[in-house]
Amino acid sequence: MLNDLLNKSAPLFELADQTGKTHKLSDYAGKWVVLYFYPKDMTPGCTVEACSFRDNEARLTAAGAVVLGVSADSVKRHAKFAQTQSLNFPLLADESKAVCKAYESYGKKKFMGREYDGIKRNTFLINPKGKVVKIYESVKPATHVTELLEDLKQLSN
Repeated sequence: MLNDLLNKSAPLFELADQTGKTHKLSDYAGKWVVLYFYPKDMTPGCTVEACSFRDNEARLTAAGAVVLGVSADSVKRHAKFAQTQSLNFPLLADESKAVCKAYESYGKKKFMGREYDGIKRNTFLINPKGKVVKIYESVKPATHVTELLEDLKQLSN
């Protein structure tokens, strides 16, 4: 269950971003990490969500947080998405879906009456000690960052 991750050490990972640079969760020790999983680059909901993170980057940084996006798209596709949308944070390529599965963000989904396996739109707020302190399931792309910023403010005090 997704909530089994709550208040536990976040699963470690090592993934390449859109520039080919490797990111490890341990690189961000001492910072708040917004780890968000999204289905696919350059699709409507994913673009809205990514652009909302882009537009609120200064506020998130001021709150002591870094944003990391994760999908199963390739480094090359992430690079195209980041460039077309002027994204200012790492998009991590999890082509094997191992990290998506470790965070229980891959599995059965339904869309227009059809069931299939895919990446779920979930976000994990990881505290500076590396523990998952908040899980957001099936987030609404347009309002998600506002909710995150409010929670960061409360949890940081």
